[in-house]
Amino acid sequence: QVQLVESGGGLVQAGGSLRLSCTASGSIFSINAMGWYRQAPGNVREMVATITSGGSTNYADSVKGRFTVSRNNAKNTVYLQMNSLKAEDTAVYSCRADASGPRYGSINYYWGQGTQVTVSS
Repeated sequence: QVQLVESGGGLVQAGGSLRLSCTASGSIFSINAMGWYRQAPGNVREMVATITSGGSTNYADSVKGRFTVSRNNAKNTVYLQMNSLKAEDTAVYSCRADASGPRYGSINYYWGQGTQVTVSS
């Protein structure tokens, strides 16, 4: 089992910045990748950014050049630095950990509780 705790959401004006944090505990040795996802009212949840245990990153086109995902392995924490925020970035942001399951090739997905990010225009 992996537990995830997020922090750092809030209200910010357009053009501002926020940093989200997601700290993992439990079976952290099984985590292969972590990522940030968001869901705005009326929309499906979408991937924002992911980072593998090896440090490879992937971003949604809508956030490239504005958001940066990073990790501190010593603290078991993944960050999402969000700059130049826009009103359309408003959503609930959730952290996800992709961990190896008990059977070979299986993957378990663990989610944090989510944190609200609101960008005022």
